[in-house]
Amino acid sequence: MSPAILTIVISSLATGTIITMTSHHWLMAWIGLEMNTLAIIPIISIMHNPRSTEAATKYFLTQAAASAMILFSSMINAWQTGTWDITNLTSEPSHILLTMALAMKLGLAPMHFWLPEVLQGSTLTTALIITTWQKLAPMSLVYLTMNSLSTTILILLGLSSSIIGGWGGLNQTQTRKIMAFSSIAHLGWMIMISSIMPNIMILNLMIYLFMTTAMFCSLISSKSKTIQDTTTAWTLSPTLTTTMMILLLSLGGLPPLTGFMPKWLILEELVSQNLLPAAIIMAMSALLSLFFYLRISYTTTLTLSPNTTQTKFKWRFKPKHPTSLMMTFSTISIFLLPLTPLILM
Repeated sequence: MSPAILTIVISSLATGTIITMTSHHWLMAWIGLEMNTLAIIPIISIMHNPRSTEAATKYFLTQAAASAMILFSSMINAWQTGTWDITNLTSEPSHILLTMALAMKLGLAPMHFWLPEVLQGSTLTTALIITTWQKLAPMSLVYLTMNSLSTTILILLGLSSSIIGGWGGLNQTQTRKIMAFSSIAHLGWMIMISSIMPNIMILNLMIYLFMTTAMFCSLISSKSKTIQDTTTAWTLSPTLTTTMMILLLSLGGLPPLTGFMPKWLILEELVSQNLLPAAIIMAMSALLSLFFYLRISYTTTLTLSPNTTQTKFKWRFKPKHPTSLMMTFSTISIFLLPLTPLILM
């Protein structure tokens, strides 16, 4: 892709998200989401192979269906209340439709089927954009319409996403699919707390963005597309493999790493709201996710898989990608837990 076209596409992607996040009118929010979808399509299909074309098609169809549902929901609301204001969502059919549409946009279970497939068909860099930047616009709509959405539906979506995000990743060997199921599980935690404590949802989203970006940057610089690839990453850079292991444990939510903070705060809030069964299910589903994170961290740093002599080592070239972003986000993703009281202020 030529630099001029890439610049236009990336700026459209950024503009679409910003329009959605700053709008109070349903039509403007919808236009922002559409710009976002149309801008990411060429980025997904940049490789010109059948896998990436299929991924772009799947992404387009699901996002177009979700956008249509959002438009339909806002039209029903405008028809019944006479206003297009996002925060004034009083009609019951429209808020149920909106919840389903946003769940489809975000890839929440049971509307999650497109996410692992799309990530597997795209490059690691594109997968990074889909799992981080593309979540901002729908999450801002969740935040704006929080008081109108049904708490019961959100809690059920959160529970199903965290369970399926853990279960689905158990049998995967592709790092992109594992990161897709990881994304589903993390979004489940966010949606779970969204109607109870929005501030914790925003904190969880920020930490999720930091951890996922750091993890994808590590995978990109070590060119690890499968778990098999991670076993030989130590020859490239022992420091990188150690950082990857700690990042994976942080994604799994182990103390004393940053990833423990949102899980701790969410479970504490659920218990204080007397949602004890939900808290227990969420904690058990976190163990499922932890299993596959531990499996990758085990292959990355603790074992060397049976390889022939020719395939054991990767050449140590000068890294093509700048590592400053990776190291900044890795540091945030590892050492932020002691700052919890300061962040909660």
